[in-house]
Order: sequence, then structure tokens, then C-alpha cells
Amino acid sequence: MYLTRFRVNTARTGARRLLSSRQVLHAAVMSSFPALLPTDQTTPDTPRVLWRLDHNAPGEVLLYLVSPDAPDLTHLVEQAGWPTALVDGPGWQTRSYTPLLDTLATGTRWGFRLTANPVHHIRRTDDEPRKRTAHLTPHHQMGWLLDPARQERAGFRVLEKPKDKRLLPEGTTHQGHEHHGDRYQLTVRDHRTSAFDKARPTGARRGKPVTLVTVTYDGRLEVTDPDLMRRTLTHGIGKAKAYGCGLMTLAPLPQGATP
Repeated sequence: MYLTRFRVNTARTGARRLLSSRQVLHAAVMSSFPALLPTDQTTPDTPRVLWRLDHNAPGEVLLYLVSPDAPDLTHLVEQAGWPTALVDGPGWQTRSYTPLLDTLATGTRWGFRLTANPVHHIRRTDDEPRKRTAHLTPHHQMGWLLDPARQERAGFRVLEKPKDKRLLPEGTTHQGHEHHGDRYQLTVRDHRTSAFDKARPTGARRGKPVTLVTVTYDGRLEVTDPDLMRRTLTHGIGKAKAYGCGLMTLAPLPQGATP
């Protein structure tokens, strides 16, 4: 497995085109792996290409990839990078993901970032089909990731804040719900709604319209099952993985950080 970082040159026309459509960016990412099996030929146990855009500042956008093969991003450099300033490499950084994956152990703690598509299934009447619907409020978006069953399947638990660091008294609720943001070391930001047509085979009519809600989670976690955690990092979490969701990355916590 490999982890890759590519800095997008947001001033370029090609970059603006890529950033304006998750469908177009998905196609550009997948064309970086000519030997990769088509998505419809993979199995649930096959590691897949995951990607995420980090909008750190108006002019700083980073594209992260996790993939079973090392990518060739030459075409992205030509469209959306700095092709005339490549004095220290090809315009992107790729490193083996194995050393980090091998360090995961029960009880180890990490900072993390995840962009995801938090959804649930609802129906208005008992006789209608269940419909997938996005969570739209920060409280419910937090609750999606904090779901104990989801965390257990993913091999981690989001860390709670020390009680003396919480602003609200223990047990305080808002409209019948607990204040997740006060109890847990977790924030939700960068809420985005994207609309595009789902790709169809060449020659087919216009694809099915897709509306996608994404948010970015920043927080701290503890590994509870290293094997499941490795799977989460290499297979993703949640829906819409083809469109830049599901990629979780870890970072060491600073020394002396509170639990």
C-alpha cells in the first residue's frame, strides 16, 4: 500500500475544472493506475484507491491518495500542478504505507482526519422503501462517526475529553441529545454539497443525478483492533468512496498531549 500527497495549483484552469466536479476528479485519480482492475471486478477484500481533498486554506488544496500501487500523477501535474518547477521530484510525494500500518497496536493513540458522507436510512411510512438520506446537522454528523457499532467495526474509538476540560456539566443535553462536541475530542467542519451526473458507459444517455453531502472530521482516537484499523485505513469507511469520501489518515499525537 502507498500514501501519496499532491498539491493542487488552484490558480490553473485545469485545477479549477478538477475541483469543480468529483466525477471528473475521480476519473483523473483512477487514470493514475493503468494496471488497476476496474471497480466492478474487485471484491470487498480487495484494497481500493481512496482519495481526499484537504482544503487547508483558500490557496492550499492537497490531494491525498491511498492505493495498492504507486500512482503516476504526471497528467495531474500537467493539468493542475507546477510542471515547470519540478526541481526536487515529479511534483508529488509517494511513500510506502506499510511502516505506519505495522505500528498500529491496541491502545495506541493518534490524531486523525476523515472526509466522509454521513448518511442514514429513513422512510416516512411503513409501506414505502427505505431511502438513504444525508445527515445535515453537526450534531447528527458527529453521531454518525460516534456510533459504537461503527467504531467497533472500524477498530477504533474516538477519545473523550478529560472531564476537567469539558465546558458543560456532565449529562447536559441539547434538545434531548448529548453535546458530542463537548464530550469527545472531535470536530466537524467543511460541510459541502456537490451535485453531478453519475458516469455511464460511453454512448449512454446522461447519467443519474447524484447529490453528495460531505464533511471533514478532525479528532483523536485509540486503536481497539489493529487488524480492523488497518482495514479501515486501506478500504475506507462509509459510502461514496469513489467520490473522495472514506479516507482516514493518522498523525502521531504531540508528546505530552492530554489523553
